[in-house]
Amino acid sequence: MSLRDFLQKQFIDVIQWTESEDGVLAWRFPMRDMEIQNGGKLTVRESQLAVFVNEGRIADVFTPGLYTLTTHTLPLLTNLMNWDKEFLSPFKSDVYFFSARVQVDQHWGTATPITVRDPEFGAVRLRAYGIYAYHISDARVFYNKVSGTREIYRVDEIEGQLRNTILGRIADTFASSKIPFLDMAANQVALGEKITDLMKPGFAQFGLALDSFVVESLSLPDELQKILDQRISMGMIGDMSRYTQFEVAQSMPIAAANEGGGAAGVGVGLGAGLTMAQQMMNSMKPPQAGGPAPAGGAAPAGGGAPAADTKFCMSCGKPIARIAKFCPECGSAQG
Repeated sequence: MSLRDFLQKQFIDVIQWTESEDGVLAWRFPMRDMEIQNGGKLTVRESQLAVFVNEGRIADVFTPGLYTLTTHTLPLLTNLMNWDKEFLSPFKSDVYFFSARVQVDQHWGTATPITVRDPEFGAVRLRAYGIYAYHISDARVFYNKVSGTREIYRVDEIEGQLRNTILGRIADTFASSKIPFLDMAANQVALGEKITDLMKPGFAQFGLALDSFVVESLSLPDELQKILDQRISMGMIGDMSRYTQFEVAQSMPIAAANEGGGAAGVGVGLGAGLTMAQQMMNSMKPPQAGGPAPAGGAAPAGGGAPAADTKFCMSCGKPIARIAKFCPECGSAQG
């Protein structure tokens, strides 16, 4: 390498950043033993911002565009260095690039449940998680408060700070909303929008803009979720007496099968099921005036127990004559 080639390498004609990897928020242009050529080119792409720093002070901030570096394009730096308008010599400054791209698919979640007072359930513990997206909106603030003079500053280095900021705002939102848990869980989009409005100032203090915030899930711890599931089930059941009758009807075929099989077993099982159902319905009726109900349940029509020459239909369980070959109710053949 000739001396001329070596000297030429000490001056920078083109300053740019091609962002060779994801997850980088700030990057310092390598300036070791080099100076910026007067009239050099600065390229700031659409997804970037650039900052010139002279002796620890921010001189100029550049938005996307192509710039020729002169005293006209570096007014603040010119003023700091007391240059006249005709300077032609190279100059030394640190140049920082900042990614203004939206950082998407950033995850947040409650490491431990948040305890809040719910209007319906009292004090409950909530879990939540989701995603958010943001971008650098003010390179000056981000440089001064976050990235500083680092050669490179990555997304994961600020992730913890942002996540804790989010969780703090979520706790405040839950505590102040006075909205029942069931309503919050059913309106997660509206909840996310409300939390976004509360968190924007917290992001802005770092030079960031919060673009979106999504609540993917809002839930209770397992033990509380089981109680909620039971409550929902009771609400779906509605009329307990009708539900009891349904359960008895569902259990009748099982009871019949467990009586030993055959026609006799079916008949006895169905008869027992009908008796059980009748007793359950009678127990849910208010007591009649004139004395307590008979201990054996309601008596059959006509008074007294069923005649000895009757049996139960094998299909529908209705009492029929013992000698009958077919059921007069459902028409099924009898064994």
